[in-house]
Amino acid sequence: MGKAKKFRAAKVRAIKRTVNPKHDPRLKDKQDRVKRKEEKKKKQADRHVDQTPASMFFAHNTGLGPPFHVIVDTNFINFSIKNKIDLVKGMTDCLLAKCVPVILDSVMAELEKLGTKYRLALRLAKDPRFLRMPSYLKRGTYADDDIVEHCRVHRCFIVA
Repeated sequence: MGKAKKFRAAKVRAIKRTVNPKHDPRLKDKQDRVKRKEEKKKKQADRHVDQTPASMFFAHNTGLGPPFHVIVDTNFINFSIKNKIDLVKGMTDCLLAKCVPVILDSVMAELEKLGTKYRLALRLAKDPRFLRMPSYLKRGTYADDDIVEHCRVHRCFIVA
């Protein structure tokens, strides 16, 4: 390659480097405008919204009524033991109606996993007055996620 060709190739590379649209400060405004337009299009894109059930028409859920089914979480059981409150009696006093405590399998598994420190909570959860329900999600998921999924599907539970 001759000297003239090398010089010309270097000159072309230098020009390409200076006019590169990614790094040229003169073209920043145009790039910002394009980005803003793209963001507006993303914001205006269709969004999927779950249809609300007919029982939730105005402000309250007409599907809820006595006897109330109350889904109990691990922390709720532990705090009731700590504060020496009977679960069923405390719920009945609070809601002024009959309450059926519901324990999901994932909550029971969480209590079993906590070990000997929470043995009393596990014994309380195995009470025959409590209704046991199977989990919707696969094994190994958090009890909180399972409770949320259960309430999303049925919408006739109170969560404690």
